[in-house]
Amino acid sequence: QVRLVESGGGLVQAGGSLRLSCAASGRPFSLYAMGWFRQAPGKEREFVATITPTGTSTYFADSVKGRFTISRDNTKNTMYLQMNSLKPEDTAVYYCAQSRVVGTPLLRSKYEVGYWGQGTQVTVSS
Repeated sequence: QVRLVESGGGLVQAGGSLRLSCAASGRPFSLYAMGWFRQAPGKEREFVATITPTGTSTYFADSVKGRFTISRDNTKNTMYLQMNSLKPEDTAVYYCAQSRVVGTPLLRSKYEVGYWGQGTQVTVSS
């Protein structure tokens, strides 16, 4: 019954911006930490950003800090990732994730993930 659906991926030139969305359903959205992970071809899935259940705190991977912003709208059961100053190294499939356990503060590890979205492709050209 739990469903996470990403949207907003696409092709953008280096230096450009994209905003990803993740629509969630099936569980009380405001009780769960949310996060974004990404996976490039031939590489391991890696942490990108996470946000606490009520949106009071966020945390970012060093590689995206200062360029990406994570947010959530609990009235719409939706999480967002605003990506600015994109680099070719950001090219990957981006996955929405929801924590397995109620009340998890931040979702920094894939081992804490209960549910994944299907992924959306982000391609940054040089």
